[in-house]
Amino acid sequence: MTTETDWQPTASLETIKLRANLLSKIRSYFQQQNVLEVETPVMSHAAVCDVHIECFSTDFKPVSQFEGKTVYLHTSPEYAMKRLLAAGSGDIYQVCKVFRNGEAGGRHNPEFSMLEWYRVGLDHHQLMDDVTGLLSHVCDFTELRRVSYQQLFEEHLGINPHRTATQQLTKLVKEKVDSELSGLERNALLELLFTHLIEPSLGWSAENKLAGVYVYDFPASMAALSRVQLDTEGQQVASRFELFIDGVELANGYNELADAIEQEKRFKHDRGKRQELGYEVNPIDEHLLSALRGGLPDCAGVALGVDRLLMLLAGTHSIADVLSFDFSHS
Repeated sequence: MTTETDWQPTASLETIKLRANLLSKIRSYFQQQNVLEVETPVMSHAAVCDVHIECFSTDFKPVSQFEGKTVYLHTSPEYAMKRLLAAGSGDIYQVCKVFRNGEAGGRHNPEFSMLEWYRVGLDHHQLMDDVTGLLSHVCDFTELRRVSYQQLFEEHLGINPHRTATQQLTKLVKEKVDSELSGLERNALLELLFTHLIEPSLGWSAENKLAGVYVYDFPASMAALSRVQLDTEGQQVASRFELFIDGVELANGYNELADAIEQEKRFKHDRGKRQELGYEVNPIDEHLLSALRGGLPDCAGVALGVDRLLMLLAGTHSIADVLSFDFSHS
């Protein structure tokens, strides 16, 4: 049921102006860095295969034809931007709306703003420098530390997450997170331990000031679209990082996988997992695989949640406070 005031914005005018100022500063940073702003389609004939991300789909219905086609709203501009990189674009960035089906409320809105950029010739460690450079340009930001996933688990739980037996992880989850949980796979167990017992302590924010922690060398099983490498102990790890401020994941960066054969293998694995779980199985982006076969330059890329950054700057825990109209008022 609607009321007489439901038409009004969920964000204050002050916060709407804060967003405009933030977007202006983001663009000025990349202009100074000679990074090209691009636009890519919101709709695609293919969709993300990630087990944990659900897409919105709609039907394209050609005029005067009976047969239509299902298209998908992008959950990230990543695939299309990599096609531009393979075509020789050089360093690029994009600010766009992305769409993910599922949760609404709190920190989540089905439609939200993402900043994504790619730097040719950099790895994920060098890209952390770039993220710090951007955040220092747009706000008062301090980088607290860069720490490996393993080191955090050793500090907080006294275990090596790469080598601890799954049975032991299950025991820890039951003892420290939820005694009723059972039958979870290794990645799910690690994720529960991380989000409940480690993540809340990472970084801090105060009035107009932010401080963050970079976490890198995630387990190889969490590589997604990043490369896999050996760490100093000879363990396989994902060449990626996440940035946390106030216990909130703000950015997710990769040393990008350029191997088309490995990428197709991961896509098929994720599709198989989705089918096993009874989820909708989405079509693979063959254009991306063709681009990788054509040659993706060595590069690192990162996605940063613009709305989450605004929430930190505005000192709010509700995404509705930084959106002109959140999902319940759209």
